[in-house]
Amino acid sequence: MKRRPSLDQTPSPDPRLAESRLGGLVEAVLALREADEVRRFLVDLCTPAELEAMADRWAVVPELAEGRAYRDIHDRTGVSVTTVGRVARCLALGAGGYRLAAERLDLVAPGAALSPPEAH
Repeated sequence: MKRRPSLDQTPSPDPRLAESRLGGLVEAVLALREADEVRRFLVDLCTPAELEAMADRWAVVPELAEGRAYRDIHDRTGVSVTTVGRVARCLALGAGGYRLAAERLDLVAPGAALSPPEAH
């Protein structure tokens, strides 16, 4: 039986197709109403390793918002310093998703300056 390559293994020949698929995923998440529904959806959607990686990334956000050093965050969470740096870059320079969620959860004050993405 021939298997279709996953989106992360083979780039889509048409970037609009990937964007359309992402849009469909976004709509599915928006259709969920409660935390338990989101949890169940994520468990069905993701492998345990994917869930762990996403949870690890999110666990770094409040640590960075507190101004902790990357090595301290690693020691406290077990998340690699490389991942901490990646999250810091996304928080400071990314699409704004981490920041928006952090602001809405009162982890970061709206518009607050964050430490530059470096291993301080």
